Amino acid sequence: MFKKLFSASVLIAFTSVAWSQEIAPDELVRKSTSEVLAMLKADKELAAGDPVKVDKLANEKILPYFNFQRMTQLAVGRPWREASDQQKTALIEEFRKLLVRTYSSSLSQFRNQTIEVRPLKLALTDTEVVVKTVILQSGAAAIPIDYSMEKTREGWKVFDVLIDGVSLVTNYRSSFATEIKNTGIDGLVKSLSDRNAKNVARK
Repeated sequence: MFKKLFSASVLIAFTSVAWSQEIAPDELVRKSTSEVLAMLKADKELAAGDPVKVDKLANEKILPYFNFQRMTQLAVGRPWREASDQQKTALIEEFRKLLVRTYSSSLSQFRNQTIEVRPLKLALTDTEVVVKTVILQSGAAAIPIDYSMEKTREGWKVFDVLIDGVSLVTNYRSSFATEIKNTGIDGLVKSLSDRNAKNVARK
């Protein structure tokens, strides 16, 4: 169920909108969403799930607006502090590949959903915010999607996604914790690497 909701959530995408401190996070999401939806509607091959075009869109227009280091750190939890720099680098890279594949698959499932971005009350001193959105689907219940975002030198970036109240990083933390307990940090890296290799083979 979580994966199904996560697939729908990809439509709230962060495209290459020029970042400025004058642009509020909710407005950035609103503009970015419009661009992604327009691209999907204009390109039949992209909308049909062409793997090359979908991967290109995900890598160039969406994923740069995610803080993968923080997402990986949150997903790994306390064992992150015990990992070496080399292990941390490997974990970030493999987790990023996993999310790229998930997002690429999700984009191809878009049909005619519409997205509503809720207004955000932003103070000048805020460095972390939650942008609330809702995916509206004909004949189905609306799906609330909340994006936890932080202000960085490169602009506002996502570090967690809550789908109908369920955290993406928390969802992964449980499986990661089990893997680390059984095989250690290196075992988790290998597990993610093997999973990513299988995804490439299926593609």
